[in-house]
Amino acid sequence: MQTIGERLEEARKRKGISIREAAEATKIRGDYLHKFENNQFDIRLPEIYVRGFLRTYAVYLKLPGDKISNDYLALGLGDAKNARPINREIYGRMDLSVASASKTAEETRPAPSAAAAAMTPGAEPVANDNNPATFRPRATGNGFSIDPNLLLKGAALLGGLVVLVLVLVWGIGALTKEKSSGPDITWVKPQAGERSLALVALAPVDLVNVTDSSGTVLYRGPLKLGETKSVPWTQELILTTQTPQSLAVEYRGNRYPLKDNPTRMRAPKATE
Repeated sequence: MQTIGERLEEARKRKGISIREAAEATKIRGDYLHKFENNQFDIRLPEIYVRGFLRTYAVYLKLPGDKISNDYLALGLGDAKNARPINREIYGRMDLSVASASKTAEETRPAPSAAAAAMTPGAEPVANDNNPATFRPRATGNGFSIDPNLLLKGAALLGGLVVLVLVLVWGIGALTKEKSSGPDITWVKPQAGERSLALVALAPVDLVNVTDSSGTVLYRGPLKLGETKSVPWTQELILTTQTPQSLAVEYRGNRYPLKDNPTRMRAPKATE
């Protein structure tokens, strides 16, 4: 039969976490958890805390907390510890003293709170040394403190400057790219003496596509108002545009407006 420590260690490893991670999650000191997994339960705390820590750790590891606590009681380890005189119970960071009323006011005066200590220059809140569960070593040296508000303002200012620089870089890059890049135009110009057909823009045309019967693209691109582009006309041409009313074709001085999309232009005979 597995011991309490073996069950705890096996459950923790199955969960895939370290003792340090378990201590941070349960708020129980790591050395206590290490002792529990090694079946060492004498941690110099009242019995109620040992059982409470065991139950909390077991529940965190998805083990039956009541069974772990009962198994611990069955070991009888807590009887000897309960026999020791204890004149106070420690609950977290608050001490409920049962000392006699004859103690002086200086001895019973509570430690200053963290807020009060923060208002005193150079002071730091110190954990209760009498509580081993919450003891933390005092800081040494004369460190300096920085106002958190100043840190937040500085971070916000730095973030704003970074965003501004990124926006400026992006804007300059976009303008440069827009200026350097022109429209992608395909244009096959007719050779000298070759029969040709002229495209005349009656209004700005965003895109004109002219192909011959073999599928070769002779012209593809926009046309400005009044602009003329000539293409070879040795076979049937197919003219495609979304605004045929803005385009006309010209052949031997005669101009013919387009009406259909697409428009097919049969190649003229040699005598025409």
